Amino acid sequence: MKRSAFIRRRVNALGLALLITGLSLAKTNVSAAEEGEGKALDPLCPDAEVWSGKLITDICWGCLFPIRIAGGTWGDGEVPDGVSDKILCACDSPTGIPELGLTLGLWSPARLIEIVRTPWCAPSLGGARLSESDLASLRLLGTAGHAEYDVSETSFYNYHYYAFPLYILLDLFWDDRCNVDGYRDFDLLYVSELDPTWNDDELAFFTNPEAALFANPLAVAACAADGVAATAGHPIDAMFWCAGTWGHMYPLSGVAYTSAGTDPRISSLLATRATAALHRRGLAWKTVGNDALCGGNIYPFMPKNQYRMSLFYPVAETDRTHAIGESTFRWGVGRTYPGPGEDHVYLLWRWQDCCAGI
Repeated sequence: MKRSAFIRRRVNALGLALLITGLSLAKTNVSAAEEGEGKALDPLCPDAEVWSGKLITDICWGCLFPIRIAGGTWGDGEVPDGVSDKILCACDSPTGIPELGLTLGLWSPARLIEIVRTPWCAPSLGGARLSESDLASLRLLGTAGHAEYDVSETSFYNYHYYAFPLYILLDLFWDDRCNVDGYRDFDLLYVSELDPTWNDDELAFFTNPEAALFANPLAVAACAADGVAATAGHPIDAMFWCAGTWGHMYPLSGVAYTSAGTDPRISSLLATRATAALHRRGLAWKTVGNDALCGGNIYPFMPKNQYRMSLFYPVAETDRTHAIGESTFRWGVGRTYPGPGEDHVYLLWRWQDCCAGI
């Protein structure tokens, strides 16, 4: 009897311990879930949930079409101006011997660009802060502006530029020759907080003095033609000082006038300026045309036709991409909300012409 009572007491104690442990684990899981949900709704530094199921559900997979193989086009969609018109091609191998191939061209996700108000905030990295320096954060703090009160008011955002070779990350098809810049992983390439020209228009002018040629009413008015062409799907590359209906490309800084603007328009303009600035510095290449079949070329002015964009966060575009400068009335309505929805993450699609080995 004593032995049975002892066993019962031990069993009851064990059951109580298991119950307490189970309640503690449940509380921990609920706290973690609440913390994750709270981070996604953080108004100062939200989590864009890039590394979640949204990596599948919030990507426009149909936007990789059309595909051009040996000069033939497969699928529906926009083909940029100046694509390769060859059928066969040849590129030097590592041994110096030319290798024969077929021309291949398609749209591929190449970069993630996040436009943020809070310095060093990285929505693409789960809402992490890349720096804990309060002094730097105050100095570089962004603002959306208040155009309804003063049409001369400006907005300011920082940006972070990531390599995002999605086809390689998901082990989808790719050819080594078609990976023009060699990136195979998700990498942080550029942060505007370390670039003094991004938050200072005068410094930006001295690094891009050609801005003086286009700082006049005639050049600004000419951008209307680029806006019409961009909304039709084919921006005019020769008008490199224009970003279609989004505004003027210069200065290549993070300051933009908020007059008659919306959050998607302003953030798209700044993402385009960031890409244009990297082209000027030789950090972004031209990948369209016969001369790009064996590798990209340094191109100092942004070839707008080789790029398209889709909004990933806060409200994703999953059925289409839009051209550089395309009117936000076609794609930007209902894409933002107050607080955490005022930061933006764009997926930059790039057309790649390459020589795929046979």
